[in-house]
Amino acid sequence: MKTILKNPLALAGLIIIGLISLMAIFAPLIAPFDPEAIDVKNILLSPSSQHWMGTDGLGRDVYSRMLFGARISLLVGIVAVGIATIIGIILGAIAGFYRGWVDTVIMRLVDVMLSIPTFFLILAVIAFLTPSIWNIMIVIGLTSWMGVTRLVRAEFMSLRNREFVLASQTLGAKDSRLIFKQLLPNSLTPIIVSSVLGIASAVLVESGLSFLGLGVQAPQASWGNILTDGKEYIEFAWWLSMFPGLAILITVMGYNLLGEGLRDALDPRTSNNN
Repeated sequence: MKTILKNPLALAGLIIIGLISLMAIFAPLIAPFDPEAIDVKNILLSPSSQHWMGTDGLGRDVYSRMLFGARISLLVGIVAVGIATIIGIILGAIAGFYRGWVDTVIMRLVDVMLSIPTFFLILAVIAFLTPSIWNIMIVIGLTSWMGVTRLVRAEFMSLRNREFVLASQTLGAKDSRLIFKQLLPNSLTPIIVSSVLGIASAVLVESGLSFLGLGVQAPQASWGNILTDGKEYIEFAWWLSMFPGLAILITVMGYNLLGEGLRDALDPRTSNNN
């Protein structure tokens, strides 16, 4: 932890993500209005002391909707990346440890998945499902595991013939023990970095799907569907596009900074090169 705090990139990303996470967690307590409450008397009000980020076309407070939208975006990112990471670790570990035809089959599957543009694959799958936050998380997770698989496979193949692994194997250690006690713990650094960077990508995908109307559905607030509302009034209600756009930008930047900082702080090879 001290190493991370000494790294400017990791610290900046940690502060950004920490603040956004706190706002999302405590949204019900700090939101001044009900994010779904319609107020026809206060339609499209510009930012003021009462409505810090203005109101939308239905008179809903944008600041309150932004706070609750943060919960959606972060939840989708974390859960989707969690699913992708679990699948990637399992397949990558099997491919890197056993090699041979098992490795060939898994890596050809990875190649096939990578040959299909991920966003269009997600769009195709979502089109056949009922748009909901749970479907979005599952679909993003099930279509984003390939990078983790290749990463874990490479780490396992690099560590497979190390002395401590061969010694444990000579002593009769089972494959499960070698994988979970010897190889996986020594592969965690790149997995953690990849997962942090993956959350940024998942937030972008969720925002894009919601913007297209295939993600989180109204009246539930999401940064993506707030942007969708804003495109109808973009000429005179700039706040409906600017604030969710900035929130997405800052969140993605925060996770990227944290991921890059973690890589520099936790990877001794990178630290030595610097």
